[in-house]
Amino acid sequence: MKNIIKIHSRIPSFNQTIVIPGDKSISIRCILLGAQANGKSKFYNLLESGDVKSKINAVKSLGVKIKKKKTFHEISGVGLNGFEYKKNLVIDCGNSGTLARLLCGMLAGYNCEVKIIGDKSLSRRDFSRVVRPLKLFGVNFQNKKKLPIKISGSKFLRPINYIEEKGSAQVKSSIMLAALNTPGITSITSKPSRNHTENILKYCLRLPIYITKKRKLDVINLEGQKNFKSFDYKIPGDISSAAFFIVLTLLSKDSKLKIKSVNVNESRTGILTILKRMGANIKLVNKKFHNGEHNADLLIKSTKEFKSINCPSSLNTKTIDEFLIIFLVCAKAKGTSRFNKIHELRQKESDRLKFAAQFLKKIGIKVKEKYDSLTIYGNPNLKLTGNFIVKNFLNDHRVFMMTCIAALSFGGKFKIHDKNSINSSFPNFLKIIRKLGAKIN
Repeated sequence: MKNIIKIHSRIPSFNQTIVIPGDKSISIRCILLGAQANGKSKFYNLLESGDVKSKINAVKSLGVKIKKKKTFHEISGVGLNGFEYKKNLVIDCGNSGTLARLLCGMLAGYNCEVKIIGDKSLSRRDFSRVVRPLKLFGVNFQNKKKLPIKISGSKFLRPINYIEEKGSAQVKSSIMLAALNTPGITSITSKPSRNHTENILKYCLRLPIYITKKRKLDVINLEGQKNFKSFDYKIPGDISSAAFFIVLTLLSKDSKLKIKSVNVNESRTGILTILKRMGANIKLVNKKFHNGEHNADLLIKSTKEFKSINCPSSLNTKTIDEFLIIFLVCAKAKGTSRFNKIHELRQKESDRLKFAAQFLKKIGIKVKEKYDSLTIYGNPNLKLTGNFIVKNFLNDHRVFMMTCIAALSFGGKFKIHDKNSINSSFPNFLKIIRKLGAKIN
């Protein structure tokens, strides 16, 4: 029973201020790039979760020293080509697809075999999307589609020109990490996606990276084999984690919430665009620009009525981790909401599109699910009674958190399995929920 929680009542009204843990995407990139810098880097508000701990353990296994101080983590970088290997090295990436894919790129320039493994969820996910471009550099792989994968890098990498058709930030970042150890200029043409890697390379490391637009695509040119110095970073809050509290506030009666210092990078704010179009009361204040990233405090108020949305697919890459929680707002909206070209949801820690359809049906919402689309027929009067048991899909953290928000917003008696899944991205999620007044057993 320790991995199960019970929620038997809606959350009472609240008016509070909270702080969200550091952005996971930025935390991961700070660790991987700090490990390759020359000198000691300091990272403040680094996310302390299972996924990030996997990154720390990964770079430690490559000979990098990391110390946790009182207010920051200190990484003693070894420089480009400075990693030290042990024979038959195995790196366990746990549940982190970002680590596994970026690690492949980071190891491209090392002529030594490394085995990369992950948990059950990660081992079912597609890795061919990073294997394809890295093979063009001259990297060798054993098992090219799913973990476990054995990677053998090369000291004689060649620059590539690559078109990334899916707009995957993980694939794009893996290529850029490989390019750091490659002579010449590597060019990537990609649909716009989260750009934290580019921002750190440009604003923190001052590397020769040039980004232009071509027919709504990003063209990234990066010159490799340039050493870089250590850097310091105060990491803002993660908007993907903030999303759960944004929606909880919107769906709760007479409630207000301030979330301090959240990353509102334009490539990540699809959720704000979508919810505002649906009528949500959300404001951004105290805006700042730091290390290429926009940060702000979020002010959210309860919203009584929501409009349905025909979501433009151009927002998909900006929203991919937040769709699950947005679907709850659609369940309360007046009218029919439609989401298209969202098959990428099937490639996450679990098949989130399948889960969303099944869960919404369970709570009485009519939906139509297709391979790459979801139609939701909203019910503005949605209130739940009765008992609900929700078991997770492959221990997916966002599935667990979305279910908690549904229980606290709509009522009913919920028994929710797989509480420990939140350790991968948001260990103190339930602590903050309780701070707002929720009763959770």
